[in-house]
Amino acid sequence: MLPALGRVAVVALSLGAVGAGAEAAEEAAAEPFAVEYYYKVEWGHLSEWIELYRRNHYPILERLQEQGEIVEMRAVFPRYHAGEASRWDFRFTIVWKDALAAHRSTDPALVRELYPDQESFEKEEQRRFQLLLEHMDVPIDEEDLASW
Repeated sequence: MLPALGRVAVVALSLGAVGAGAEAAEEAAAEPFAVEYYYKVEWGHLSEWIELYRRNHYPILERLQEQGEIVEMRAVFPRYHAGEASRWDFRFTIVWKDALAAHRSTDPALVRELYPDQESFEKEEQRRFQLLLEHMDVPIDEEDLASW
């Protein structure tokens, strides 16, 4: 099965994205769109990174969820460690209401509202990204194996 964004592209291309084709593409785009965000942090700094994430990024995500842009969020940490090449420290899964919501930029007014002290916010976000060694965004499709 194609990922949601791939289904949108296939529908749009195969139907010409006009008339009924545009409607079908919009319908496919309106499906929930899940993304796993993987983070790899400098050794010994995960607690600091998590605190910065909780303080400066998670409230933005919570607000987007209140606004209906996000359907569900989940966080996981690996129980054991892996080799450096395949190691990740934190995976955050977001199910967006649709592919468009997943790719929309966050409104700067929302960030200013949540963080009136923009200087401190920017400084802490800079530190959070300094601690980050690697970050991946992986769109996923969850399938019910019983429907195969």
